Amino acid sequence: MHVVEILRKLVGFPSVVGTSNGDIVGWIDAHLRSFGVEAHILPGPEGDRANLFATIGPSDRPGYILSGHMDVVPAHETSWRTDPFELRAEGERLYGRGTSDMKGFLAAVLAAVPALTARPLTRPVHLALSYDEEAGCRGVPHLLARLPDLCAPPLGAVIGEPSGMRAILAHKGKAAARITVKGRSGHSSRPDLGLNAVHAMADVLNAAIATARNLAEGPFDDAFEPSYSSLQAGTIGGGQAVNIIPDLCMLEVEARAISGIDPISLLARLREAAEALRARGFAVEWEILSAYPALSLPPTAALAGLLRELTGKAPLAAVSYGTEAGLYQRAGVDAIICGPGDIARAHKPDEFILASELAACQAMVEALAARCRA
Repeated sequence: MHVVEILRKLVGFPSVVGTSNGDIVGWIDAHLRSFGVEAHILPGPEGDRANLFATIGPSDRPGYILSGHMDVVPAHETSWRTDPFELRAEGERLYGRGTSDMKGFLAAVLAAVPALTARPLTRPVHLALSYDEEAGCRGVPHLLARLPDLCAPPLGAVIGEPSGMRAILAHKGKAAARITVKGRSGHSSRPDLGLNAVHAMADVLNAAIATARNLAEGPFDDAFEPSYSSLQAGTIGGGQAVNIIPDLCMLEVEARAISGIDPISLLARLREAAEALRARGFAVEWEILSAYPALSLPPTAALAGLLRELTGKAPLAAVSYGTEAGLYQRAGVDAIICGPGDIARAHKPDEFILASELAACQAMVEALAARCRA
């Protein structure tokens, strides 16, 4: 199948984050088996979604992982011009949810399977496809836990997030948390008889604001924009009516950390403020929604040199968005980002990828295959 036709099939599966992905996993499995490639379907603890791992070449020798996620963000925006789950071609542009982020990469890799299987590889190329990346990289840790049973220690992993086919060496880490404060309701004329959860949450919100200000003062890493770690309160809600003492308030926050800093550690001041509310009679719940580490690959790493040769472009030092690459690195696998498309087109109506970008990615994978025969 041509890469565009494969992309058409993949976009047609509404594999929205947090939902069952059996259909897209089944189709990819069948596609690989049609070329004699056996895939391992690795169900996650949710029971209705799975990772997929396949090896082309000798699994007992070190090789390279091509990694991507099968899920996409929802497409509820009313400004889509056509069905977001039907690929639409307009010249070079191919529109549809997930075209850039990141079914374009998956399509290019799957289109390269005939070249990967045409002649035996002396080093393997692995396909590692995950679920629920868009919910904070929830699926790939289960895949990484199985990696020692599936293959020899890899030489490196290419994470195919949209980068304009330019390799990226580093990204920030992220942690997100939900804080829920429960007080006691009552009539607003008797605040002395209630516990106002919204007022109490102000302590946590002030801690978030203070932390954000402090982070802007450093430490710094000039590879990133902004060059410092950051924190923000993203959502807040509580209360029923102006004359009812609110007994519930919820706050969601996220922190993004430069390399060398644990993103969860940036939430410590907020958690301390939340826990202190217990002494005033409030019930407090603290939930980590997602967390993944930063990526930091040295420019002198062999994987960086390989991607420079495969793409013909010098690697970019860093980006501020996050990927599964940091989790691969924490698992002991060198990782780098490189894929077709543009992150600026992702998560918005009329997301698109260029046919030339798909072709460039397929050519890169086929060039990697040639390297793995040498």
